[in-house]
Amino acid sequence: MSKTVEFFLDLGSPATYLAFTQLPALCARHGARLVYKPILLGGVFQATGNASPVMVPAKGRYMRIDLKRYADRYGVPLTLPPGFPVNTLSLMRGLIGVQLFAEERFEALLKVLFEGLFVHGRNLADPAVLDETLTAGGFEAEMFHELAARPEVKDALRKATEEAVERGLFGAPTCFVDGQMFFGQDRLDFVEQALVRQA
Repeated sequence: MSKTVEFFLDLGSPATYLAFTQLPALCARHGARLVYKPILLGGVFQATGNASPVMVPAKGRYMRIDLKRYADRYGVPLTLPPGFPVNTLSLMRGLIGVQLFAEERFEALLKVLFEGLFVHGRNLADPAVLDETLTAGGFEAEMFHELAARPEVKDALRKATEEAVERGLFGAPTCFVDGQMFFGQDRLDFVEQALVRQA
């Protein structure tokens, strides 16, 4: 049986960005396939009664420190965009639209958007900033927005989010390996252990 890591993600989560910087290499080490599962974190929060850590001031302050610690450990940059947290509805619709209709460019787009948000600290909820970021990354902004507006794309994101909730998700990043759920980028060692056990 081939090894697979399902990676449930929302672009607005800096912890998910950190997981994104590590999971491809982790999966490659173990010959596992990384399956990207875009969802709308706001929809997950609404369905589960959860909320972003930044909604609790003390927790939000600690989260920023902890994220920086992990970024330093991983050797990757981390800058939160202005106005964080960012509304990601349009971003996630465009992202899942590319996954559905131009899958060969999905991973490149994911990198452009994650780096725009958390390396360059750009507020991609601003349409002008988003368009600049897409164009600089080699993507057609008009195509991105056209995909995001398609009814079938909106429906796909809604269904993916509902699936996530049904499977027990309450936040992102969340990974599944062989039916086991692992929440948080700080649980990647458990993801790796699960892949080792599968071997």
